[in-house]
Order: sequence, then C-alpha cells, then structure tokens
Amino acid sequence: MRKKTFAAAALLAAATLTLSACGSGGDDKDASPVSAVGQDSAARGAATVLDQPFAKPDLVLTDTTGKKYDLREETAGHPTLLYFGYTHCPDVCPLTMNNIAVAKKQLPAAMQEKLRVVFVTTDPARDTSAALGTWLKGIDSQVVGLTGGFPAIQTAARGVGISIEAPHKDKNGKIVSTHGTQVVAFSPKTDAGYLLYGEDATVDDYAKDLPKIINGQKP
Repeated sequence: MRKKTFAAAALLAAATLTLSACGSGGDDKDASPVSAVGQDSAARGAATVLDQPFAKPDLVLTDTTGKKYDLREETAGHPTLLYFGYTHCPDVCPLTMNNIAVAKKQLPAAMQEKLRVVFVTTDPARDTSAALGTWLKGIDSQVVGLTGGFPAIQTAARGVGISIEAPHKDKNGKIVSTHGTQVVAFSPKTDAGYLLYGEDATVDDYAKDLPKIINGQKP
C-alpha cells in the first residue's frame, strides 16, 4: 500500500484540488459525476500520513435518531473514521462507505465495537436524519450519520483539510454537491487525525490498516 507523509498545512493549502462534484441522479442509476478534480496521481496513494495531525472538529450535529451528537465527546478515546459526503451521490460516497463497511465486518467483534465510523452530510437540506438513517441502514447500521447547518459542516470539513461547497443546480437542473473525498482516521490515543485515505482506497487497504488504527498504531 502506498503511503506519503505531509504536513496538515500542506493538505489545507491543497484542499481545493481534492474536490469531486457529484450530480444528483435521484433514482437514475446511470448518473455520473459532473466533474472530478484530483491531486496529481503521484501524490494520491491510498494512505497519507500527516506529520502534524488535525485536531478533531468541534462539531455538534443531529444523528439519525434526531438526537444531538457531539463528535468530540462521543468519539473520545475511540478509533474514528470521518467522511463528508451525501446520500444522493451516484458513485464515490456509496463506494467509499461500502468499502469501509466490508472491511469492518472482517474485524473481530471486539474491534468492531471500538471503531467509530461517522458520515457527515454535505447536503443537509435533503439529507435529513430519517434520510440518512435509511441510506446508512443499507450499508452499515452502526455508522453514525450526522446532519445539521451547512456552515458548521463546512467549517468542520475545512478544519481537517477537506473543502466542500453548498449544493447547487447545474445547467441541466441537477443538484450538484462538490466535496473532498478523503476519509480521515483519528487515533484512539490522541484523538488527532493523522491519516487520510483517498477515494482510491480499497476494501483490502482498509482491512489491512484498521486493526492498527484501532490499536493506535500507524499502518
């Protein structure tokens, strides 16, 4: 598995290069991304290790049950994977979440209990608590789905080097949500985000790394 080490500041500076614009296909199974702009392929290994980890976002949103969820409080001391995406995404978001879910199921039950996987919507107007709950049930019902005010979500994402833009309609009338596609891994020992996975990370990548992440080790 390819890995590169970068400073958090460098990732923040490059955040605008890691956006993926996804068109809302609704029930259209043939929907495809409106555009996809990524980093240079040489810098897009499955894992990027940060020499200066990100602080976990100070973020309080609403979960799929309608209850308030304090990200820092609820995940403190737990290995945590954080992803920003939306349920109408036709490709990257469901693929990423399914890859994590499949890899997670390969872990011993005790490890699965420790791991927290958090999905924060970039399209809160459509992704209500109920909508998130329904979508995530088909992937992994243990994933925490969060929704709330877009400004707070955008600020939290930027804090971990991920750029997102407010959903808007393209010239064809499709709703587009443009967002970074990285998964941020937080250490259970420090609660800091020290590892990023790109959209090219596979089930095997996660399956190989999750035991070490859960134990607070670098993959």
